[in-house]
Amino acid sequence: MSTNRFRLKPHEIQALKKMRSEQVRNVLVIGDLHEPFCLDNYLDFCKEQYNKFACNQVIFIGDIIDNHYSSYHETDADGMGGGDELELAIKRIARWYEAFPKARVIIGNHDRLIMRKAQTSAIPSKWIKSYKQVLEVPNWTFTERYEQDNVQYIHGEGGTARTKCRADMMNTVQGHLHTQCYTEHYVGQNYRVFGTQTGSGINFTEYSFSYAKAGRKPAIGCAVILENGTIPINLLMEL
Repeated sequence: MSTNRFRLKPHEIQALKKMRSEQVRNVLVIGDLHEPFCLDNYLDFCKEQYNKFACNQVIFIGDIIDNHYSSYHETDADGMGGGDELELAIKRIARWYEAFPKARVIIGNHDRLIMRKAQTSAIPSKWIKSYKQVLEVPNWTFTERYEQDNVQYIHGEGGTARTKCRADMMNTVQGHLHTQCYTEHYVGQNYRVFGTQTGSGINFTEYSFSYAKAGRKPAIGCAVILENGTIPINLLMEL
């Protein structure tokens, strides 16, 4: 029984070496999770994209936890209490930590809720545990903003990616807006920038999103930023 021995052309060999090299950064950008209210199959979808696009870095774009019980807005009277919601969120985030044990997490407005509550109650921040301690993800790095390869990764409370990238004149990747998933490029005389909205992984049927039931359906997806920040791609999950 014969076996096929495929011969790669010189440029294909160089492309393969480049792809496998740590010098080429291919980043998987995961949308808002809002655990414990994330779609169950969103994790598998993100893992598939990580492998498909030969990614070697992972960035969560913010709001990995919902903290619905601690919201400043009206909460669901029939929903989980604070302890139960947090324990379930930690359990579900453990799935993501197992899949991506090394990652960078942009801090979103929902992640920040407990710290805001502490400030409201005049509790000094030194009394509060770190995100990685509470969520049991010791190898994840939490930050408000991350910049790499002339691309800034932010959560996006300040507006849309299309406006932010032009205001800062810098390539911008952000989440926060659950119904938006796109990449737009802007070209001027002396610069060129893109703005990418990642989409999200939220389960829109959960009670925590009842405030938006009359609004548009969320765009379920993620993004990859390939070749050291030069190729942004949106990836939408099948409904």
